[in-house]
Amino acid sequence: MACINRRDFGLLVLRVGTGAVLAAHGSQKLGGWFGGGGIEGTTAAMEAMGFDPPKHSALAAGLGEAGGGLLLALGLATPAAGAAAAGTMAGAVAVHAPAGFFAMGGGYEYPAFLGFTAAAIGVTGAGRYSLDHATGHVLDRPRVVALAFAGSALAAAAVVGRRAKGQPAAQNGPEGEGA
Repeated sequence: MACINRRDFGLLVLRVGTGAVLAAHGSQKLGGWFGGGGIEGTTAAMEAMGFDPPKHSALAAGLGEAGGGLLLALGLATPAAGAAAAGTMAGAVAVHAPAGFFAMGGGYEYPAFLGFTAAAIGVTGAGRYSLDHATGHVLDRPRVVALAFAGSALAAAAVVGRRAKGQPAAQNGPEGEGA
């Protein structure tokens, strides 16, 4: 019996845990599972937070979280999954930033942590105990990492920038925080 590789086992635990949290959070947005608002409720929330168009934003956020989380948990297309989840969390950080850092006060601590964790997994790779490893790392090549993170960064910057331009000055402070 082969010894379990501790690094790969640690990546498995981190991937499955982070992916499950992201997938559950995204399924609240998409399907209304776990007490979420579903796509209609998420669309209304996105509109209130200044995202335009709100339904597309709701779908993108839900898919980035649920899809990225599921792929992270499976260890499949890990760079793209990590980049998608990290980019989605960048939007959440922008919403929560006016309230400061700590989640206790409505701040961005939690989405930042999820985003950094997803990004780290995407850059590091899924490890030996993953579908990426089982498929010969076809979707986990260095160029995929670069393209996925560049695309995600550009998309997140565009979405966050567009939202910021549409926000009245009074809504950019903690009183205007919507999520």
